[in-house]
Parts: sequence; C-alpha cells; structure tokens
Amino acid sequence: MAAENNEDNPDSITATRPTDVELAQISSHPSKTENPFLVAFAEPFDADNPKDWRTGRKWAVTDVLSATGFNRIMVSTIMAPALGTIAKEFNMNSTESAMALSIYLLATAFGPLVIGPLSEVYGREYILHASGVWFLIWNMICGFSNSKEMLIASRFLAGFGASAIYALANGVLGDVWRPEQRGRSLGVYVLIPLLGAAVGPIIGGFMAERTTWRWMFWSTSIFQAVMMAVSFTAFQETHEPLILHRRAERIRRETGDSRYYTIHEHINANRSTVRVLAKALSRPIQLLAFHPVVQISSLISAFYYGILFIVLSTFSDLWTQGYHESIEISGLHYIAVALGQVVGSQLCGQMMDKLYQRLKARANGEPAPELRMPSVFPGCLFGSLGLFLYGWAAHYRLHWAVVDVGVFITMLGLQMTGLPLQAYVMEAYPEHTSSAGAAQQFMRSLTAFLFPLFAPKMYDTLGYGWGNSTIAFIGIFLGLPAPLIIWYFGAKLRVKSGMLN
Repeated sequence: MAAENNEDNPDSITATRPTDVELAQISSHPSKTENPFLVAFAEPFDADNPKDWRTGRKWAVTDVLSATGFNRIMVSTIMAPALGTIAKEFNMNSTESAMALSIYLLATAFGPLVIGPLSEVYGREYILHASGVWFLIWNMICGFSNSKEMLIASRFLAGFGASAIYALANGVLGDVWRPEQRGRSLGVYVLIPLLGAAVGPIIGGFMAERTTWRWMFWSTSIFQAVMMAVSFTAFQETHEPLILHRRAERIRRETGDSRYYTIHEHINANRSTVRVLAKALSRPIQLLAFHPVVQISSLISAFYYGILFIVLSTFSDLWTQGYHESIEISGLHYIAVALGQVVGSQLCGQMMDKLYQRLKARANGEPAPELRMPSVFPGCLFGSLGLFLYGWAAHYRLHWAVVDVGVFITMLGLQMTGLPLQAYVMEAYPEHTSSAGAAQQFMRSLTAFLFPLFAPKMYDTLGYGWGNSTIAFIGIFLGLPAPLIIWYFGAKLRVKSGMLN
C-alpha cells in the first residue's frame, strides 16, 4: 500500500496538501477541513467507517476472529495430556517433551512483532488469510512428524502462524468498537479462544487414550480449513487507512484527478516501501524499549498469563500422579479452568464498561486510557486468593472439588486482570493498536513459554502449597502497586514517551 501511494503524480498532490501542523488539526476533525481533496470518513456517520457499521456486521467480524482464535489457541495446549506418550515414541527427555509443548508459545512471542505491524501496513484481512494458510500447513505437518526434531520445528512454525490472532485482536477490535463498548466486545471476543486453551487438554486427554496423538493435529487442521473458508467469506477489512486508501484510489480513477489523497498517504508520500515497512516493524520494539506504560502493563499482564500456563501444563499431572486418576478423567478437571475464564471474562467485560462510564462522567466526560486501571485490582485479589486455595488444597490432597474451586477463582481473577490491561494499551495507542498489542503479547508469550519449564521443579521443591503461595505473593506485589503507577502517572508518561508515527 505504501508503494501505491506514490503512483499518482506526487508533485500535484503535495501542492494542495496541508502542512504537518494543519494535518494534525484536520486529522482530529477531518469533516471540518476546507480542503476538498482530503479523503476522510464523513462525520457524524459514514457507512464505510468500521465504527459506524451496523452492530450485526461488527459482531460478524468479531466472531470470525474469535472462532479462528479458538483453534489456534487450542493447539497450544491440546498435546499436554499426550506428552508422556509422545516422549516415549520419540525417546525424548523431560526437557525436550516440555519444549515440544511450549515452543509453540515461544513462536507466539515473536510472531506478533512482525505480523502486527504488517497488518497496519497491508490491512487486517490479508494478514488473517495468509497466516491461516501458514498455520494450516505446519500444524498438519506436526501430525506427520517422524522425529522429535521435526515435531519441535513444525510446532514452532505453526505457532508463528497462529500468533497472528494475538496481533490482529487488538487491531480489529479497536477498529470497529468504540471505548464505551470495549468491555463487552473484549469479553465476547475472548470467550471462545479462552475455551480453546482449556478445552484443548480435555480433547487431548480423550484422544491420547482412544487413538493416536497425531489426530490432535489432523483434527485441528480440518477445523482450521473450515474456519478459513468461513473467514474468506465473512471477514471484511476493518483497517481505516486501507479503507480510505481504496476510496481515494476509486475517486482518483473515476475523476481522473490525482489530487485526492488521505492523511496516511500524505504521511508516507516521501517514504519508500522499505522505509515504511522498517518503521512499522520497529514500532513494537520501540514501544517496549521506550514507553513505560507499555512496559508496566506488559509486565503485569505477562506475569498473570504465565500463571495460566503453569496451571494448564501441570494440572493434569496433579490428578494423574497426586490423585491417581486416569488421563481421561484428569482432563475433565480443565472444565474448572474453562468456567473460571468464561465467568471472569463476562463479569469483567460488564464491570469495565460500567466503571469506565462512571469514571468518565466524574472526569467531566473526558475519556482517558487510565480509567481502565481500577478494574485491575479485583482481579489481582481474586487471582491470589484462588492460588492460595488451589495450592493448599492440593498440598493436603483435599477433595477434588476444593481444588477445582480454587482453580476456578484463580482463572476468574486472571481474566479480570488481563482484560483491562488489554483495553488500556488499545486506547493508549489507538493509531497503532496492533503494534501495541504485539509488544504486550511478546512479554505474555515469553512467560507462557518459560513458566511451565520451571513449574515442575518448583512444585517438587516447594510443594503445591508453598509453590502457589509464592506465586500469589509475587502477584500481589506486582498487581497492586503497578496499576496505581499507571493510574496516577500514566498520562504524563505517555506524553513524555512521545508519539509514534
């Protein structure tokens, strides 16, 4: 797209374009500009503006993204119950078998750093379809692997394609939903993918007992092919710059007048495609390196996300080794994980919107990303309480229902912490939501990859009681002061960090 912006006589375009100061003014209120050649969405309503789409169309795009995320996230955990079987077949040691599971998550750390910025250059639709094809190919190869090296390598490459869902989620939801609808839209979006992470081990447990582990990958590849067919027909482009670029191209073609342009075409008018891509690809790293609000929010989010994968990767072992249950029955306990995440996401979605409206009214109607921070505190407390209950119930081998209640409360708390932090970065960087989301996801995926590696040793040394208590204490130490820093100083830190372009 960046290269195409220069095709139509750039000299004639530049002659009629405003200065950068004027550009900043008209970008806030494009309909008020007197420049007749600026192509922008009409105010107060424009049928092509994703934020003005009818509600059903918005939910269609959101649901396609959510259903696509279900499969890609389910694959990250589906092989957990079969790790012992796979390790035996390929003669893998404990580190290699853990790597086969978690290498997928490592790929989802690095994938969004590339895919997120690309979606801000070429649009969401192309990236969703291309990543879907990539994921389908490598996930299918996982099922045909005949060596541990081939399995680990194909898992990494499949994870890279799957990571597009993390990069696109913030961007698409930010494209179509307004801040007042953020909680509900996030709650509905994460509902199905969250089920994927928890349902994966349940399905994997039954497959490990009743058929070959390879069907874990073949069946999810079939599902992916179906979802690709749906996305090709139901998903529509949501990225504002690309929609406006297509409108400008159409007007230039129909009128024969090359002076029509968009704001983003003006910004990139003197930049080559290579320079545009380099700037975009460096943006997530820039956010992580120089923007304290991204660093702080990513740190909190990453820690709690890592806890999720500690539970997902070790929960089956607790039931098979500690409670001596079968693999099939151990997988059923992941229902508590799924229920906690579902209830947490839906409660948090409703709470976020109501609290945001109330705080916004107190601030004289002025919106601010920092208004999301008070929603983080209940999740921190619930998450820590759940960890204490889960850990000590498992330590003393109390009834299975007590352990599941503890896990349910833990998952509920994790969701009530994660959603407001995701909403915060979306609203703090509205022009670059995918890049901001990629920066946050990088930290989250790193902890999801690393935490399960040390979790078995931690439980062997400390036991479930003190192991979970240690995690809970760290969670309280991070989860309470850090949001307060953003609440009081976030606006100043964002201004001090400077704007992205």
